[in-house]
Amino acid sequence: MGTLPAEWDAITYDLVAAPMTRMGSVVLDRLPLRGDEVVLDAGCGSGQVTARLAARLPRGRVVALDGSAAMLDLARKALASHDGRVEFVQADLSAPLPPLPPLDAVLSTATFHWVTGHESLFRHLAGAMRPGARLVAQWGGAGNVSHVTNALADVAPDFPGLDGWPGPWWFPTADEVAARLADADFDIDACWLHEEPVCQSSRAALEAYLATPVLVAHLARLDPPDRPRLVSAIADRIPEGVIDYVRVNVVATRR
Repeated sequence: MGTLPAEWDAITYDLVAAPMTRMGSVVLDRLPLRGDEVVLDAGCGSGQVTARLAARLPRGRVVALDGSAAMLDLARKALASHDGRVEFVQADLSAPLPPLPPLDAVLSTATFHWVTGHESLFRHLAGAMRPGARLVAQWGGAGNVSHVTNALADVAPDFPGLDGWPGPWWFPTADEVAARLADADFDIDACWLHEEPVCQSSRAALEAYLATPVLVAHLARLDPPDRPRLVSAIADRIPEGVIDYVRVNVVATRR
């Protein structure tokens, strides 16, 4: 399994991120907050959901963590009105976490499917959380973007760098997630899958969305002339322009 590219086209991502922001806002609503907690946004991206989290913490603090410097630059702009209550951290969630303040909660949306070594990920998060702290997260689950993965299997032999590569994603079942979290000292309050299809309004919109965020890791493995050819080949195989998201949802408590 590969990993998330070190850098993103953050400006393009921010322009097409409405589906992620909508789904992430629903996840945020599952996190009960008094308003004075310290909360990690694990994979803050361009900061659209993070800004909503910060607004719910008028007396608290947000740790906005992402692996991309470009994403963090945009997040700083999105969170400028919360200056002084947000700490920005560039870090790879596939590696041990840098020193963090004791966390009262962890929020993560549309990120963990890009991370490798989930047993380690959950242990690292648990190690930074206070006993009783809440983990509320959502990412791609079993069956996620199956139209895309099937299309990639069809066309990969035509693209050096993709043939034989298993891809960057971990799309687990709810049972797989629950087992790994339990091993990392979490009690599972709820863990489930749900379908969340996203329809793109035009061929141009579909290709833009496929390029960023869906195929960002695949395109990074290709020579520049091959990148638009891959996007077009995948778009040809997406029925009615629908990205067939399946999300795994977690509400868990640090023991």
